[in-house]
Formats: sequence, C-alpha cells, structure tokens
Amino acid sequence: MIRKFILTAAALVGLTAPAIADPLAKDIFGYTPGPTAAPGVAIGTYNKGCVSGAVQLPETGPTWQAMRLSRNRNWAHPEMVNFVIGLSQAATKMGFRGLYIGDMSQMRGGPMLSGHASHQLGLDADIWMLPPSRLNLSRSERENISSISVVAGNGLSVNGNWTGSHSAIIQSAAMDPRVDRIFLDAAIKVAMCDQNRDRGAWLQKLRPTPNHDYHFHVRLNCPPGSPSCSNTAASVASLSGNDNGCGAARQELRYRANPSTRPKGTPNPNYRHPRSFRLSEMPRQCQAVATAR
Repeated sequence: MIRKFILTAAALVGLTAPAIADPLAKDIFGYTPGPTAAPGVAIGTYNKGCVSGAVQLPETGPTWQAMRLSRNRNWAHPEMVNFVIGLSQAATKMGFRGLYIGDMSQMRGGPMLSGHASHQLGLDADIWMLPPSRLNLSRSERENISSISVVAGNGLSVNGNWTGSHSAIIQSAAMDPRVDRIFLDAAIKVAMCDQNRDRGAWLQKLRPTPNHDYHFHVRLNCPPGSPSCSNTAASVASLSGNDNGCGAARQELRYRANPSTRPKGTPNPNYRHPRSFRLSEMPRQCQAVATAR
C-alpha cells in the first residue's frame, strides 16, 4: 500500500484534473497490490487486455527459475504457468538442466510500466537462451546475470552458442497445440528450417522478430473459459504465405546482408504504444479488473 501511495503522489505532480481522473493504464496495472481472486480468465487482446485470476510461477522449482524478480512479472494465466513448468521439465530430457524464465505478465496483466507492448493477457512468456548452469541462483544473481545471444554479430546465422538442445526445446514448444506462435530471430528460424529440411507445419509458428536472439517469446492461444479473449493478429499460416515461412526467413537474412534491397515500409501514423493507453481506453472488463479490491 505504501508503494501505491508513493506512485499516486508522484503521478499527481504536474497533471491536469482530467489526467488524474483517467490515469495511464500502465500506472494502475503496474502497481496493483495483487491478483484478483477469480478463476483464470484472459480478457481483451495481447496488446490491450488483462488477466483475472492470474497465478504466480514459483520463483524456483525443480526445473526452472524465474529471473529478474524485482520486476514481479512471473505471473500469468494458469494455462501459461502449466505450460512453462511442463516445458522446463521437457528441457531436462533435451540437454538442459531446466529453463530460466524471463518476463511473463503482471499480477493483473495489462500494460507494463516499461518494456513490452504485449504480455498483457497472461499468455506470453520469455524463455532465456542461456542454458542454466544451476537452479539455485540467489535473488541478487538473478538480477545481474544475463542471457546469451545465439545469433552471430552480423545477424546472418546462429553462432557457437546455438545447440541442438535449443532447437529441440523450441520445436517442442512449437508443436504444443496450445501455442499460437513463437517470436525469435530470423537466423534462428533459418537454422531450424535447415535442420528440418523445411518440413513440419509447426515451423509456421516460428515468427522472425528483431531483438529475440537472447530469448524466445512463446504466446499461447486464447484458452477455454476466456470468451472475451481475442487474437486479432494475422494467422501464422497467412504470415507464412500458407507454407512454413522458411523462404521468408531466408529472404530476411538476404535483406540483412544487403540492406539497400529491403523494401521501404510505411509506418502506421495511428500507432500508439500500449503504455500510452489510458484506463478508459482499456476493455471495460479490464477497467474493473484493474480497480478491483
């Protein structure tokens, strides 16, 4: 409660009355005192939503450790917590001692105080590429240790940190029917396409994304019992050109090698980062979740 009061007092400085009456959603969701006491329900979209009845991934388990505990982002929909624990158990059969788990969601989801645009529904999780050396790291160690990149400095291939274990763990995640897509670097996707000779519909789920060479980001489909959860993104099949997307990933590497050949995109003039959303702009159910006592 003290923490919330300090935020509120600081937020009042220099704000107009309308801004105080309609605060930024990130300032409400980022400092909620705990999850709502309800069954797990995802509400809204991945970039504008929340989660009711979130549960916490225990900070340490037999096959995982949650990292950067000061962020308090090891919360998620129960389905995601179950998925992460299961994947960490599977990792022990694929050459890892377990998994280091990065950001999941806040206690009630919603826009975060910093960083991610998504991770709002409790259905996203970042999995570090760093193979755990041990699973008894202290809180301090978890704040200071960093993951590793598995992509070469020129971005055109994977580097010596990449192993068959990484590939097996990512494939295992992608083949889980609960998984909608996995964000990772294009060089990683190409390595996995090469390894599998471009075979496997699950390769569609691997979506080339910048800044995902230190971790891979798993996103689950809207779970049963969440009728207000909506996936508004294009399907992985359409994004992959209705094949496995390996050709598009290789083209991305060609653009990296010759940047002048990359087509110029047109930025969306109406885009706003979710951290700019005000509480009134969130789904009505999320407004209730954010302010529930």
